[in-house]
Amino acid sequence: MTSTRPFRMDDLFRFNNVNLDILTETFNMPFYLQYMSRWPELFTVAEAPHNNSIMGYMLGKSEGSGELWHGHVSAVTVAPLYRRLGLARSLMEDLEGTSANVYNAYFVDLFVRASNSLAISMYEKFGYVTYRRVLGYYSGDDSEDALDMRKALPRDKHKKSMIPLDKPVLPQDLEW
Repeated sequence: MTSTRPFRMDDLFRFNNVNLDILTETFNMPFYLQYMSRWPELFTVAEAPHNNSIMGYMLGKSEGSGELWHGHVSAVTVAPLYRRLGLARSLMEDLEGTSANVYNAYFVDLFVRASNSLAISMYEKFGYVTYRRVLGYYSGDDSEDALDMRKALPRDKHKKSMIPLDKPVLPQDLEW
């Protein structure tokens, strides 16, 4: 049976099987260390039962203020060998539960490449909706837009956080 636990510092040397994938955003060491120290309950890893290899991980945080107080998914990724087993859903549900029950957040949001139709479809199955498009969010040789997807939590009784905006925004217009 798969087990989840808090991400540990030595996991940074063990998660290449998950991170070295074109669909996964990778970050520098200080980024991971910041999440580990500030939001350890939102940085979890799933381990395989037979060999303790890392099957996937969730990297999240809490941010915002007022009705924009929310949980944010910075990364959720599953190693190719372990995809389509419901692991991403389990990791997402864990972050959503912590965001609701520990942080009393209004919603959870995430950014996904507009071209990543598989991920968008998966998030929609999890109850997320496209709140807005962020023009040129992903920089590089081929700049790409992001979709800001959201899912309301119980504190947002009227689901105001999920009402889509009428027009796209620029990265500098993001609140957080």
